[in-house]
Amino acid sequence: MKKTIILFLCLGQFVLSQDPGIEQTISRIYTASLEQGASYQWLDHLSNQIGGRLSGSLNAERAVEWGKETLEGLDLDRVWLQKVMVPKWVRGTFEYANIETSPGNTINVPVCALGGSIATPASGIRATVVEVQSFKELEELGEAGVKGKIVFFNRPMAADNIHTFEAYSAAVNQRTQGAAQASKYGAVAAIVRSLNLRLDDFPHTGSTRYDGIPLSQRIPAAAISTNGAELLSSMLKLNPNLKFFLKQNCKNYPDVLSYNVIGEIKGTKFPEQIMVVGGHLDSWDLGDGSHDDGAGIVQSMEVLRLFKKLKIQPKRTLRVVLYMNEENGMRGGKKYASEAFRMQTPHYFALESDAGGFTPRGFSFDCTTAQYEQMRLWFDYLAPYQIHEFSRGGSGADIGPLKDGRVVLAGLRPDSQRYFDYHHAANDTFDAINKRELELGAAAMASLVYLMDQFDVSSPD
Repeated sequence: MKKTIILFLCLGQFVLSQDPGIEQTISRIYTASLEQGASYQWLDHLSNQIGGRLSGSLNAERAVEWGKETLEGLDLDRVWLQKVMVPKWVRGTFEYANIETSPGNTINVPVCALGGSIATPASGIRATVVEVQSFKELEELGEAGVKGKIVFFNRPMAADNIHTFEAYSAAVNQRTQGAAQASKYGAVAAIVRSLNLRLDDFPHTGSTRYDGIPLSQRIPAAAISTNGAELLSSMLKLNPNLKFFLKQNCKNYPDVLSYNVIGEIKGTKFPEQIMVVGGHLDSWDLGDGSHDDGAGIVQSMEVLRLFKKLKIQPKRTLRVVLYMNEENGMRGGKKYASEAFRMQTPHYFALESDAGGFTPRGFSFDCTTAQYEQMRLWFDYLAPYQIHEFSRGGSGADIGPLKDGRVVLAGLRPDSQRYFDYHHAANDTFDAINKRELELGAAAMASLVYLMDQFDVSSPD
């Protein structure tokens, strides 16, 4: 009990004796981001002048050129491109699907091919449908109940889970593995309910994997909008023998060369220690990728711009990485980490923004208990800015490969309740971005980076 009281008093003393210089710098960061920020203007260009940036596409190349040119305009100490081979998948003409209740009577439903899917035959596929909620149900049906049919995976994201990313994680395997699982039992195609908590007419794409299945045994995979999924499910209950028609002509090509875009400010005291901020430059092709992950890209770039504008000289080298190919391969994040390990470049901290441009609530950390306890002592510096949700857990897909037991990994955690309304869908466009929310996120990231640089967070021995 005595130890607890002493610890409480020590923590209270720390809060009361916060460094006014640090408080002032964080205030300046927020003021500069909100009154003279560049993130919104950058995102306007990235979204509206370049658009969707699927790996291997012309727009992805244009985004690389824009990223490099923009970073060079910030007068950083170094800007460069890092080569990375990425998959090239092309959607082709937009997909078409309908529900046939009887010969000649059809209802069109919104669908989109899943990334990496193969095409249907030129004439499309028409077959009866079997609805399942899980791979276990699929296994119980077996070949006798699946062969020659279209498997309809209709497990929704759990609406009662306040933590929407957990709800997404619990449902996403039907999209990533559904086609591969259904093909084992002789299905001719897979249709997956869009991973979205809202009922609407936007199908949500995303990657699917065939897990080494030979090309001749692969089946087409598509997402159906949540409204379409509700309609199909209700109609199947009335008529289990109805037919579903799907037509898509997407195609996979050999890998092509692309790049991560990297810029840095050299550290003044520990230049060999790297602090990274970043997001993924690629996006899906249906919208313009403003939330996923144009927001994370411009927020990360803004961190370095704010440091330069406010003449904050980091003790450690501050680096921004615009990763390529997070959406359908994570090649950029893996390449960056492999090069860092190959060159034995010590990383002190890595922060990722890939959860949308909504109001920032806090950060999650992938680190040791000892590191987290050290950082907890200065979280109160962010409390005046309504940054108060701190937790241990995940960080980000692209910085995950950097994990080595020493580096602290963190992810920006904005309000997530609307994120999956836009995730991987055609409505992920610039008009869905709120300027102030975007700028608040950039300021929160810059402030956390500044705090990490001010306070030495020791690594385990």
